[in-house]
Amino acid sequence: MTDRTRRSAAPTDAAVIGLDLGGTKIAAALFGPDGTVLARHTRPTPAGDGAAAVLDALAGAAAAVDPGRLATALGIAAAGVVDPRTGLVTSATDSIGGWAGTALGTGLADRTGYPVACDNDVRATAGPELAALTADGRPKGSLLFVAVGTGVGGAIAADGRMLHGAAGLAGHLGHLPSPEAAGLPCTCGAAGHLEVIASGPGIAAHYARLTGAPVDRLETVAARAGQGDAAAVRAITTGAAATGTVLGGLANALGPDRVVVGGGVPRIGPLYGDALAAAFTAELMPPLRGLLPRAPLFGADAAVLGAAALTTTLPLHHPGALR
Repeated sequence: MTDRTRRSAAPTDAAVIGLDLGGTKIAAALFGPDGTVLARHTRPTPAGDGAAAVLDALAGAAAAVDPGRLATALGIAAAGVVDPRTGLVTSATDSIGGWAGTALGTGLADRTGYPVACDNDVRATAGPELAALTADGRPKGSLLFVAVGTGVGGAIAADGRMLHGAAGLAGHLGHLPSPEAAGLPCTCGAAGHLEVIASGPGIAAHYARLTGAPVDRLETVAARAGQGDAAAVRAITTGAAATGTVLGGLANALGPDRVVVGGGVPRIGPLYGDALAAAFTAELMPPLRGLLPRAPLFGADAAVLGAAALTTTLPLHHPGALR
């Protein structure tokens, strides 16, 4: 670990900033020592203006939420593949222009003056779920977390420890192979990955393949499924079952205490949730039977709460250090 990146726990008597960076919105919150939200701020993500503009916007959000400089550290949950040890965005889609290769930790630390901890947004969101297992009396709990939305992200915690892996890649469940997606090109450059068939755009694209009629978004497919459109039902249940099958196989490999399915896609209703759960349980080995996918315990604050908590568990990237 270098001089610029030291592991440190944030003081318990200090405030902390949590930032959540998405492709369209930046959310910020200032948390008091007891976890109370003292202030909030949101602003659009300048996703098309380049990485420097995004870092400037993040710094602006931090300043807006903490004008009195109460915080002693800042945690950020960011889109893309983030390596918390180096503070680099090691891979990213084009939802934020030029984001891959960004020095997120040091770039934000230099702009704000705060020590910065950073991680992928889904892993950060899963952090409070892992902490909840500890609160339930399982200090070495294991967690399998998936977020299904415009993409398919995930997080894996084993025996009380969130896994990050080489280059911060651990938990990217959307890039596991899926038979339902065979031959379909993935955003990562490979083919046949879960994200292609299970994400919101993936389900909409599958409906278009089934019918020859393109649709604008997942909600249109869900509405048609509610009206009895067989192709819409098939597109949704195919994506859901593909996700459930992958999660069931991973559960056999990892033995999680809890499996959480979040993101926008599961909110379309029980047609999706029931198909996912059925495919998941069909894969389980006998010791895991009875394990069911659950909805997230935490609401809209999960990402910023998890981001703030990163300052106590991950390396801190400090401003002004020698480069």
